[in-house]
Formats: sequence, structure tokens, C-alpha cells
Amino acid sequence: MSDWFSRRFSSYYWHGNREERTIYLTFDDGPTPEVTDFVMEQLDKFQYKATFFCIGEKVKQFPKTYDKLLENGHIIGNHTQHHLNAWKTSSETYLEDVTECAKHIDSNLFRPPYGRIKRDITKNLIAKGYKIILWDVLSGDFDMNRAAASCLKNLKKNTKNGSVIVFHDSEKSFEKLKQILPEYLSFIESKGWKSKSIS
Repeated sequence: MSDWFSRRFSSYYWHGNREERTIYLTFDDGPTPEVTDFVMEQLDKFQYKATFFCIGEKVKQFPKTYDKLLENGHIIGNHTQHHLNAWKTSSETYLEDVTECAKHIDSNLFRPPYGRIKRDITKNLIAKGYKIILWDVLSGDFDMNRAAASCLKNLKKNTKNGSVIVFHDSEKSFEKLKQILPEYLSFIESKGWKSKSIS
């Protein structure tokens, strides 16, 4: 995703400062006990912090894993209560779902599932004080038709200063994540990047 595109749609946070040797690792669709624990273990090896966009109903289902994310110093964002697709849901229902999620997740960060959102929802959420976080690098860990080597090659090619990278701490992505994440974290360390949470 080019920087001119992010400037064109400036209501959303696509990436950080291109002058700083920092990137932002993000993980969607958790918490998922075994998977989220694996991610935290890998991040701890490099003393990296990340941002986890959690689904409200999974926070209710796995509160101990959610609490562990907070205890480990990671930042949490709202990813709706039921992982709704804004393009297939009425705006009223969607906003109600975000509000329901906010009962379990105290955060002003929001990421729309699938990266899909509508203009009226954007305006409403910004008015409520939310910062809408998108990305400029997608790992592809969720794509069952894509090999791990291809995902890793794409990640290494497209990561740059300020990049927001999307992974998924979900059961669906776990097998690929186990192959991709350790090597990618070693790669970004070798290139001198730090990973911080989004604030």
C-alpha cells in the first residue's frame, strides 16, 4: 500500500513515522489461548511489544489469556464483539457491536474486521474518540492458499520504517504463524527495527 493512498484516506492510521526505525506488530482475532500464548512467547524473546485487536466474545470466553496480554504490557484494541463485516451489516447494528465490545475492552483503538468500514461508521467512531487503525503490510497468515515462504518473502520485501503489520492470533492462522513469526522477528531485529505498541 503506497503512502499517497494513506494520505488520501487520512481518517485512518495506516503507518507510523517513516523517519523512525520503528515498526508496529499487530495481531487480530484473539485472544486464542494456545496461539496468543505462542505469540507472546515469541515477542518476549526479542522484548517486543505489540497491539492486539481482540474480539469481545473471545475476551469473554478466554479472560485469563486476555489478562495475560495486559500483564505483559501489550496494548489492546477493539475488533467488534462478533467480528462483523461492515459491508454486510447495517451501520446501527455494527456500532452497537462496537459498543458491546467496549464493555470488555477499554481502548480508544479500533480496527474493523476485514479492513472494511463505511464512511458513516468512520465519522461516528471518530466522534466518539476512536483512532481507527488499518495497516500497510498484510502478512497473509490467514490465506490457506498461500505458502508460508511466500508470506515471509512478502513481509521482508514490504516492511519499512513505520510499517503496521497484520498477523492473526487465531486457530486458522496458527500453523502458518508458527513458521512465519519467529523468522520474521529475527529478520526485523537484524535490520535494526524496534517494535512498539500503537498508542
